Amino acid sequence: MAKLHDILYRVRLKEVQGDRYVDVSSLQLDSRKCEPHSLFFAVPGVLSDGHAFIEAAIAKGARVIVCTSLPVMVSDGVSFVVVEDVTIAMAEIAGNFYDHPSKAVKLIGVTGTNGKTTIATLGYKLFRALGFDCGLISTVENLIGTRVSPATHTTPNSIELNQLLRAMVDAGCTHVFMEVSSHAIHQNRVHGIVFTGGLFSNITHDHLDYHKTFDAYIKVKKKFFDDLPSTAFAISNADDKRGTIMLQNTAARTAYYSLKSMAAIKGKVLENNLSGLVMTINEQEVHFRMIGLFNAYNLMAVYGAAVEMGEDKQEVLLQLSKLTGAEGRFDYQVSPRDQIIGIVDYAHTPDALVNVLQTIQHLRKGHEQVITVVGCGGDRDRTKRPIMAAEAVALSDRLIITSDNPRTEDPTVIIQEMEQGLNSAGKRKSVSIGDRKEAIKTAVMLAKSGDIILVAGKGHEKYQEIKGVRHHFDDKEVLSALFIEMDR
Repeated sequence: MAKLHDILYRVRLKEVQGDRYVDVSSLQLDSRKCEPHSLFFAVPGVLSDGHAFIEAAIAKGARVIVCTSLPVMVSDGVSFVVVEDVTIAMAEIAGNFYDHPSKAVKLIGVTGTNGKTTIATLGYKLFRALGFDCGLISTVENLIGTRVSPATHTTPNSIELNQLLRAMVDAGCTHVFMEVSSHAIHQNRVHGIVFTGGLFSNITHDHLDYHKTFDAYIKVKKKFFDDLPSTAFAISNADDKRGTIMLQNTAARTAYYSLKSMAAIKGKVLENNLSGLVMTINEQEVHFRMIGLFNAYNLMAVYGAAVEMGEDKQEVLLQLSKLTGAEGRFDYQVSPRDQIIGIVDYAHTPDALVNVLQTIQHLRKGHEQVITVVGCGGDRDRTKRPIMAAEAVALSDRLIITSDNPRTEDPTVIIQEMEQGLNSAGKRKSVSIGDRKEAIKTAVMLAKSGDIILVAGKGHEKYQEIKGVRHHFDDKEVLSALFIEMDR
């Protein structure tokens, strides 16, 4: 319980009507979850406007409403807080309500198009191995120490984020690694959050359904680093075209990692195969359990963060060498009899797909086929659909286009839009199968001894969303069952 007056600290107010000292029991974004003495945020949205649910929130017991304009009928006994931007006010109020938990931990934010989950997960695992109690906020899962808290978004809204960070502080966590999505930055979900450091992985074609232009997408990512304080550090990928631009205006101390040029964190890949990566980081040779050039970058980013936080370089490399990445990121299994390699990966952008397929090309020892199964999600960036198909077919011997999470869209239409990226040669070595399980089964039937199957797009997800309903579906589970069946 808190007093309204106390949690309005630093909130830019236009007007307050009613009692400023009323008790607030909880913060709510959903009017249906309001209870006696809740504070309800009337957030204007794309699909609905929270102002339309003010009466419903009050009926449930809300006694404070934060809004951009007063309703026609102002209820007695209810305080109305009028602000310019409800999302910014929500972030400030949530920080005050939960006593600014981000200030009580070393919080590392990870942003970029690809690699966020792996970098955040590696950071979490590394610092646990170094003896710290840690938290993780990621696409796959949120972890409070070792306790799992389900993840619904890459980055939670500002209420849930502060609540989650408070739970981590109360559980004794000292370090937290967190994915920071472009949506979260744009929607002010991380406004007021105090970061110890920020990591940039890369930026490629994605989320243009939301940001509309690539330039707008870049500017949103850059804002995260622009907002870092001088007490923080910022580490960026020098090999990405926008790697230096990201840190141009940051007040934080900066460092770069690179495989191609001189940098504070300089890496060189010596070997890259199914047994892992052998590489040097700042001239120290290490054998890592992870595979692929993209993971070389992820490892360097995490190494840089650990060193910036004062950890011993040798111990960091030793512990990193023992770690595996996040679930659904280059997860592979081998069929017992025919030694067919099956790889499940979350790659759902053109660049991520290219990275995985290029890694697979390096794993080939002879003339093994690469068979790729991939789709595109519905209600998301449509412009990348033909590009995904074109990139996949260029680096595969056979391509099977299938359904991903069609959500509210017709999966047939999504597949047709992907097919537009195929030239005549690409069409000859591809087939479209709408049923994802049948598509994976077809890939297994086409595969011969030693061939490599990539099932891309869903990775760790345990569902397929069709017409707004989530049905159980696990690429790894399906692939494993087919391998067992084939070997009988």
